Amino acid sequence: MHGSRRLIFRRVPWDNPVGAELRRAQQAELAARFGTPDHEPGPPPSDADVALFLIAYERCSGQPLGCGGIRHLDEATGEIKRVYVLPYARGSEVASSILAVLEDCAAELGYSELRAEAGSVQADGIRLYESSGYARVPNFGPYAEAATSRCFAKAISSRTLAASAAS
Repeated sequence: MHGSRRLIFRRVPWDNPVGAELRRAQQAELAARFGTPDHEPGPPPSDADVALFLIAYERCSGQPLGCGGIRHLDEATGEIKRVYVLPYARGSEVASSILAVLEDCAAELGYSELRAEAGSVQADGIRLYESSGYARVPNFGPYAEAATSRCFAKAISSRTLAASAAS
């Protein structure tokens, strides 16, 4: 699928065991940050509503380093879900690479907008979205009444796809 000098990205089914383990690690970390395992407003993503899910592997070792997915909101809009990078791989642009590949995939799927949510204790997630061109928007959907949620949106188009392919 997509790649970089350091990473290889593979689309996998939602129930892929490596993806499931990465999501479990992410949820355990978030439960510790929020102080409760019940920290996600609305229903968690599932095979029924995730348009795609991918895993980032380190090219030289084949080790999984992180993951991310896109939840289908409507024909024009997807939501970034479950972006996670293993702690030892953080600070090496794995998360921004995952997000860039998700944006490419969103354009391929025909979405014109991506939305994202990060909790108030996820300063790293908030920085990721802001540094990647996402703008703060009013909380949407299940996050509308969630005081701990920060929501973002970014327009996605075939021009976005063409620009990333050129770089």
